[in-house]
Amino acid sequence: MEQQKYRILFVCLGNICRSPAAQAVMQRIVDEHGASGRFELDSAGIGNWHAGQLPDPRMRAHARRRGLELTHRARQVRESDFDRFDLIIGMDSGNLADLRELAPTPEALAKIKPMAAWIRTMATRYDHVPDPYYEGAEGFELVLDLLDDACSALYADLTRINS
Repeated sequence: MEQQKYRILFVCLGNICRSPAAQAVMQRIVDEHGASGRFELDSAGIGNWHAGQLPDPRMRAHARRRGLELTHRARQVRESDFDRFDLIIGMDSGNLADLRELAPTPEALAKIKPMAAWIRTMATRYDHVPDPYYEGAEGFELVLDLLDDACSALYADLTRINS
């Protein structure tokens, strides 16, 4: 029996901080479990302000300290993403609202989920993944902590449900 392939798109505002970091964190978790063949991961932004750019240098530096290399080039969410991906995960309520406006069908709308749905250890304090763009170092570290937690729970949920 062939195992299900999971296609996940992580989305934030500009695709230079949270969503490429989520993609990299999830890829690390998938790789550590030897499941890279079962996952297709990508990230995108609501806007196209940073299209073609690498992630924010501050996020790259903080991620590198955790063994993550962020090499994704920013891109904007496309309508075709709603066909290509099974899950489209927004980092905050603004991203989710924008994604809902972009969803071309009720089926596409059902694919949109909040990243916070998988935050476990810090759930009482965070109902979203905050944008670190205008924050200091602690903002980037917080985002990476939240993403480590949420992506671990996401992986566990997907593989437990469909194993």
